[in-house]
Amino acid sequence: MRRLNVLYLPHPEAATDSAWGEDVMAALVTSHDVKRFNTTRPAAPQFENVEVIIDIGGNIQDDLIGVATSAGVKFIQVQTNGLDHVKVHEILESGMMLAHCPGLLSSVALAESAMMFLLLLAKRYREAVANFAQKTMYLPMGRDLAGSTLGIVGFGAAGQALAHRAKGFGMRLVANDIHSIEPRILDDIQPDFMGGGGDLDRVIQESDYLSLHLHLTPETRHIIDAGRIACMKPTASLINVSRGALVDEDALYQALIEGRIGGAGLDAFAKEPPETNHPVYQLPNVCVTPHTAGGTNGTSRRRAAFAAANLDRYARGEPPEAQVRVKTHDRCSAGHQKVPAS
Repeated sequence: MRRLNVLYLPHPEAATDSAWGEDVMAALVTSHDVKRFNTTRPAAPQFENVEVIIDIGGNIQDDLIGVATSAGVKFIQVQTNGLDHVKVHEILESGMMLAHCPGLLSSVALAESAMMFLLLLAKRYREAVANFAQKTMYLPMGRDLAGSTLGIVGFGAAGQALAHRAKGFGMRLVANDIHSIEPRILDDIQPDFMGGGGDLDRVIQESDYLSLHLHLTPETRHIIDAGRIACMKPTASLINVSRGALVDEDALYQALIEGRIGGAGLDAFAKEPPETNHPVYQLPNVCVTPHTAGGTNGTSRRRAAFAAANLDRYARGEPPEAQVRVKTHDRCSAGHQKVPAS
């Protein structure tokens, strides 16, 4: 296998790059020649003789795409699953190959975070913490997850991983996906209801907790709008560990402030960082995290290993896995690709 000249594009935030980048560099350096892009220096000389780019966070924008094309770069591996912030069309139009990281690699982290939100909301955690500070004991009274209904919108890798965990808590499962789910997966998980794209409203109406596991595309933007929020039970909670713009945030926040739904667990926001002083984030039935749901040491190591294996495939003349071929990435999750979970 030949050694590749690889240019690593770091995340613009140093702390974030350190958390993710060290695993990528460690996975690549034994097999390929890797150098780190320096944003303070001219770009063109750094791209000379580079064949492959590793982009840690969708950082390659129009200017660098042009530089990469002129330099003869052949392949870009982005270390993200969602492609809404990646210049997919421009990269493919340039003639370069593009691959991303399948959803299976972050499914454990996302499912655990969604499960965390389920527990925090059911046990009314923020109210309990406030009561503890005020020396108010024995309140609030929480709710059992057992016997309640979890709706999962998008039944790819992360949705399936959440379903496995929720079943262990005795929850009833209803789900939908625009793609057919393999019978072996359904036989294993045994959801109480598995619907197609036309069954979303039913899933919403039946759910005590509604968890979103979709890519952001033009078709899924604001898929949870004011009308669908109005269809939720007044006691139901919405959980979003995917992309903020899947939800009409104005409609959601108004419903929360007016008490028309039970609560929310939010890790992703339409604008990041969001306006943290917004009144909705102060509500006791709203739990938030700063887009960290998929960010674990396990996700980082699995994505780094996947990138290294993909570069090895390319170096051997084999097609990369998780190759992107169209502008919109409309799968609910990349979880059906055969990539090891660990």
